Amino acid sequence: MTSSLLGFIQQGVGVISQRYPSAVKPLAVPPPGSGLEPVLGDWGLPLVGHMLENVGGDGMEFAYSRFDKYGEVSWVGSVGTRMVSAVGPEAMESIELNRDKAWGNAGFYNYLIGPFFKRGVMLMDGGEHVHHRRIMQEAFTRPRLLAYLDAMQPRIKAEVAKWQPGDEFHVYRAAKNLTLDVAAEVFVGDHDTSNHAAIRRAFVDAVRGGQAIVRADVPGGIWRKGLRGRRLLEDYFYARIPAKRAHPTDDLFSVLCHAESEDGDTYTDEDIVNHMIFVMMAAHDTSTITIAMMAYYLGKHPEWQERVREEALALGREFIEYEDIERMPVMDMVMRETLRIHAPVGALFREAVKDTELCGRYIPKGTRLIAGTFASQRMEPFWTDPMKFDPERFSPERREDKSHRFAWNPFGGGAHKCIGMYFGEMEVKAVMHQMVRSYSWSVPRGYYPPLRYGTGPMPTDGLPVRLRSLQKANAV
Repeated sequence: MTSSLLGFIQQGVGVISQRYPSAVKPLAVPPPGSGLEPVLGDWGLPLVGHMLENVGGDGMEFAYSRFDKYGEVSWVGSVGTRMVSAVGPEAMESIELNRDKAWGNAGFYNYLIGPFFKRGVMLMDGGEHVHHRRIMQEAFTRPRLLAYLDAMQPRIKAEVAKWQPGDEFHVYRAAKNLTLDVAAEVFVGDHDTSNHAAIRRAFVDAVRGGQAIVRADVPGGIWRKGLRGRRLLEDYFYARIPAKRAHPTDDLFSVLCHAESEDGDTYTDEDIVNHMIFVMMAAHDTSTITIAMMAYYLGKHPEWQERVREEALALGREFIEYEDIERMPVMDMVMRETLRIHAPVGALFREAVKDTELCGRYIPKGTRLIAGTFASQRMEPFWTDPMKFDPERFSPERREDKSHRFAWNPFGGGAHKCIGMYFGEMEVKAVMHQMVRSYSWSVPRGYYPPLRYGTGPMPTDGLPVRLRSLQKANAV
């Protein structure tokens, strides 16, 4: 969608919203004597609610306006349903720790992405979730992570070395190709890159399917494309299970085929396919966003790029070791600040399985909820000067993230905390290590990438940077 068309849509939405304002209503009346307040909000435009107000952007203007009008908790109409919207560390803590077991994952996630990522571990609750996560944990133990790191780094180095320096190198597109290739090799053990383009397209279509306004299998719709992508991914993984069952290897796919919990529980073929589709999506999508946005900020702030480069060169190694992940404080601060401003999983979705409360507001059973990680980490009063790129806020002297245990929360928390967070950190730092050793790059003054919201904020222009080879520069 072109920027001019997006501007026309957003302008039209603004005019209609002003002419036909949606009435403010309570979500539900609190029980007498409960001491709770109602959740206030409004549906928005007929049918689509407030969904079009976020077309072609990162949604922050809308988040700011809702926070100013309603505070941390309100309700909105979007993606064809009514939902409560929550921001802020207090709300995030209550939702994610879920101490009274009031919030379930399955209901709302299945509504949004169930047809495309059905039976993924994030879409499960209670004992079933514990059962599946316990088996999957075997794939993310320290010995497994060490093996993944050894397997991925030669591939990362080889792929980064193929990048073509120039005045308009699209780092987001390059990072997406790279992370899928790494995922295919490390997670699937697939060294044949001939089908990677089709697999990449299938994942993109599946993710976009969950954002459909028309949530039905109609010709030309993104919902239909998502379903087609899902079928392609199922065929891809089912076809490879017999070989993985017969001959164990070190990749994640094989590990899941042979993994057992302490109680001897294992996965069925259907379980394996469902988990591989979900994990592959989550792993390469989130790492792509983090790598690309780190590259953007390092291109915009050359002093930080040089500090990261000096730290990487000081290691004196072509490849990082697992222990180096904790020995790279400058890169770590840059990564944490990038994850704060551009949380790659921008929101969490829940559904109330019983009557509950959130920040003193009454939430009835069946209420759908969106918890805005992306917005919470970019807003005052939760952060000072939140849109400023300031890695030093994570330095030992400041540790601004310690203002609240859920102030910095890109990996979630509680029972559903990201199981692959250490893998993701490892991959991002391994890629960045090769980038700063091989290239320097910059972005034009005043440039900020146009964003489209998927799992997280995705640059729609591919994020062009001016890329230069350090080896050629040093040879001159």
